[in-house]
Amino acid sequence: MQNLNWLNKIEYPFTLHSFPASGGNMNYIDEGNGDTLVFVHGTPEWSFSFRNVIKILSKKFRCIAVDHLGFGLSDKNQVADYSVKAHAERLEFFISSLHLKNIVLIGGDFGGAMALHYAIKHPENVRSIALWNTWMWNIMHDKHFSGPAKLINTWLGEFMYKKLNAPVNMIMPQAYGDKRKLTKEIHKHYKMPLNNSASRIATYTIARQLKDAGSWWDKQWGDLKRIEHLPFLFLWGMKDKFLPTYLLEKWKQRLSKAKVIEIKKAGHFVHEEEPEIFAQEIRKFIGVN
Repeated sequence: MQNLNWLNKIEYPFTLHSFPASGGNMNYIDEGNGDTLVFVHGTPEWSFSFRNVIKILSKKFRCIAVDHLGFGLSDKNQVADYSVKAHAERLEFFISSLHLKNIVLIGGDFGGAMALHYAIKHPENVRSIALWNTWMWNIMHDKHFSGPAKLINTWLGEFMYKKLNAPVNMIMPQAYGDKRKLTKEIHKHYKMPLNNSASRIATYTIARQLKDAGSWWDKQWGDLKRIEHLPFLFLWGMKDKFLPTYLLEKWKQRLSKAKVIEIKKAGHFVHEEEPEIFAQEIRKFIGVN
């Protein structure tokens, strides 16, 4: 059993559930009743990042958020497959195993691609899709991403991720639109699940996927045509230093009927930074007051 004395049960007051997946057990939360919303996090997040949104939306909906293997309170198997494809396939298995029907998918960062992977394979089971600050194509042709991606794939990148916990300690504070919103107490909840080198294999592996999974990204972008008819909502943090706003323009060109909400004061972690706005727009998008 994990020692969870550090977990603030006022911030994260949910019942923990365990799901047996390939490579280990995955933690998830399942709160509320009604239409099913499935939240899909990116890196270096876990279901904790959705806590304030779920506190609001669980009054009207069934809200499910799973910690990807190697993240949050899920197992951190040293030899598991932590590629973005493997994460996406585990999410698919999770949704199928829980017999979730007519779902709304909500994802961002790497989680956006994982959510879309499910939708592409099971469009008949997806009611609508809400995304924030994400992408779904090979970005190695973009100098904004190719340089950092190449660095990650070096000994220095591995040192920064595994020894210094760079995504939590360095990148996350810079990714907020207002750094003051990442308090010491909240930041602790991202540090503690990744408190040693052995626990950081998943965050390092998935960062390498920027470079290593180009063909997978390209295939997903091509297959997006299978779900272009579905209702899409984009909640985009306009102060994101890591995913520039021109990515949003590419989404708008591809999904011209999508509803787009630009959240001016938010950075990369829109759901963490502006949970009330995030939840309100989800409710309006689904059509529930």
